Amino acid sequence: MVDDVTMRLRQALPGLRPAERRIAELTLASPATAAEMTITTLAERCATSPASVIRLCRTLDYPGYPAFRIALARAAADEQGRRLSFGVEDADIEPDDGARDVARKLAYHETRAIEETANALDVVELDRVVDAVVQAPVIDIYGSGSSTLAGQDLMQKLRRIGYQANCWIDSHLGITSAAVLRPGSVAIGFSHSGRTSETLAALRTASAAGAHTVAVTNFPDAPLAKAADSVLTTTSRETRFRSGAMASRMAQLTVVDILFLRVAQRAPEAVTVSLTATYDAITSRHERASEAG
Repeated sequence: MVDDVTMRLRQALPGLRPAERRIAELTLASPATAAEMTITTLAERCATSPASVIRLCRTLDYPGYPAFRIALARAAADEQGRRLSFGVEDADIEPDDGARDVARKLAYHETRAIEETANALDVVELDRVVDAVVQAPVIDIYGSGSSTLAGQDLMQKLRRIGYQANCWIDSHLGITSAAVLRPGSVAIGFSHSGRTSETLAALRTASAAGAHTVAVTNFPDAPLAKAADSVLTTTSRETRFRSGAMASRMAQLTVVDILFLRVAQRAPEAVTVSLTATYDAITSRHERASEAG
């Protein structure tokens, strides 16, 4: 895992106290500006005390303000370099941006989501999930709203290589399926916030049935993560026109692709046979339909 202070700040935000949250929001708004402030100045700007700044540093696993300040300066320099490589000065999409600016800024944010998610992913936890998936008789997948896109993508990929995977869009069907899972099964819940009630209910039900539960979320301290046996953390940034749902999509799909590839690596020859069989089945159907037309 790679140290990224801005990623730590974003992931910690929902669980912070009001004073610490104000500090986090100010530093996220401008890491470069915050890095130049003394601890007293930063505290005053956030209408709080230096003690609150120290508490935030420790919450983020920094030994003190100097280390936090250095991390902010490094993050700011790294961010500036990355933006320049995309031809972007201000990464936020503004109402008066032209089409080229929107395209560049979107490419920047999507690329960052992929890079940050890949760098932050706990690969030991990932392979623990892979171990469970390759042995599972059934894999249940839950998600609401935009998170169903990632869930359906994972289901399709796993089915193409012979796994019994189901993605439940209807929350009642998802909970019903979760209730009758057998030990050894795997249940995966996708939720950017980690607080989606339907997904949380399904994952808890699956856990009670004895399934190995997995949370894919942007917030490792969220209820969904705490309810899961394994947590795969995504990282993504919201902007004015990119809600959490939109921002999380690319990060979730990155986790899906990495998980699928690690599963496929366990039995490459069998996977190749399955992929060929499913491809031939679909292709021959299209050819028959074309001939009939």
